[in-house]
Amino acid sequence: MSTAQVFRARFPQASAAVNRYAGATTRTLDTLGQMGWFNVVAITDTPFALRRYRKETLRLIAQIGMGTGAMAVVGGTVAIVGFVVLSASSLVAIQGFASLGYLGIEVFTGFFAALINVRFVAPVVCGIALAATVGAGATAELGAMRISEEIDALEVMGIKSIAFLASTRIVAGFVVIIPLYSLAMLMSFISPQIVTTVLYGQTSGTYDHYFRTFLRPGDAFWSFVEVLIISVVVMTTHCYYGYNAGGGPVGVGEAVGRSMRFSLVSVNVVVLLIALAIYGVNPNFALAV
Repeated sequence: MSTAQVFRARFPQASAAVNRYAGATTRTLDTLGQMGWFNVVAITDTPFALRRYRKETLRLIAQIGMGTGAMAVVGGTVAIVGFVVLSASSLVAIQGFASLGYLGIEVFTGFFAALINVRFVAPVVCGIALAATVGAGATAELGAMRISEEIDALEVMGIKSIAFLASTRIVAGFVVIIPLYSLAMLMSFISPQIVTTVLYGQTSGTYDHYFRTFLRPGDAFWSFVEVLIISVVVMTTHCYYGYNAGGGPVGVGEAVGRSMRFSLVSVNVVVLLIALAIYGVNPNFALAV
């Protein structure tokens, strides 16, 4: 009798626990490997998708930007991203003015708006809004196609399903996020100024002075880079979960939930890693009273 058999015979409960946790670890590694393979294929097939599936790519760009059906009535993703970023940046101004007011330096509220919104708040909020609107919709759409065997039908017809379904959506998200984030940046600039100058009565000259002093073009550039990376991560994640959904309508719902959970974590991780890489050694500002 081998050592493993002796262990299982003497300690059946411990053996069952080892098997259970070992199986969970194996499944996790298998899922990560499948996700990595899917992401590599979807990203490398983007040139092929641009050449062969131009109409589908253009349709997805219009759908992601303005939405369809009821979403188109309210402006689609554009309106959602704009209002969400407006709310978040306004909260930064409110909390910043109140916190700095305890120290008697509320004149630095423009510093909060120029630094925190551009580097952290706007990318994170825009990524979360993209995942909640476009990403969740893509997961549900691809999941419905999977359980109704439409993806298998595409393969039978000789269409590269990953390129047609995932690569086109990655390109569409990458293209649409540029004007969306431009709108988000404008909202993150305008809303704190309105809150600080109109609601709290700070003079526009004081706010503009500190805002322009701490607003660096390099920060805006890296903020756009963050959002572009976030868009690729979000779209690949949601396309993967939708493409591999199973178990009927319940499985599609579970896939949407898992993809949202993964996206919410990955958005913050991307911002954290980029912030550490760019500002970890040198924050690129000097604040003095």
